Amino acid sequence: MATTVHASPKTAAIPLHAVWGAVAGLVGGIGMGIWMSVSRPMMDTAMITMVAGLLGSTNAFVGWLIHLGIATFAGITFGVVLGQLAQRIAPAVILGLVYGAVWWTLGALWIMPANMGMPVFTWNDVTASSLGAHLVFGLLAGATFAGIAQAMGKDTAR
Repeated sequence: MATTVHASPKTAAIPLHAVWGAVAGLVGGIGMGIWMSVSRPMMDTAMITMVAGLLGSTNAFVGWLIHLGIATFAGITFGVVLGQLAQRIAPAVILGLVYGAVWWTLGALWIMPANMGMPVFTWNDVTASSLGAHLVFGLLAGATFAGIAQAMGKDTAR
């Protein structure tokens, strides 16, 4: 006896949104990574090498690998959680900027400094530059997600 399972169109779109989100996260992550590679807010140290410090390294390549892994995860999460709302450019960009600010609060102000034995929730040159980087991530990820949705011709928000 065969059983048929029916999924709502919104539920069925989740895997698709996860894939689009992964691509959007990588695009946003590359833009953010470039920012972090050229930004040196502390002792002439690139922010990307500070990311490498999460694994006890100072190697920029290690920083890029960690960063792009996090960006991909963040993009997938964006797609799954906000994909229904981020199919058009204006809402996607706004959601992306807010999403970038949320990741800045969680990652740059709390998780990363806590893991590195630094003070959490402090405002300084590093966190200010990091805010800019996270906004670049959100802007690019949101715009990319909407661009993919429109290019695929699938408005799964309906």
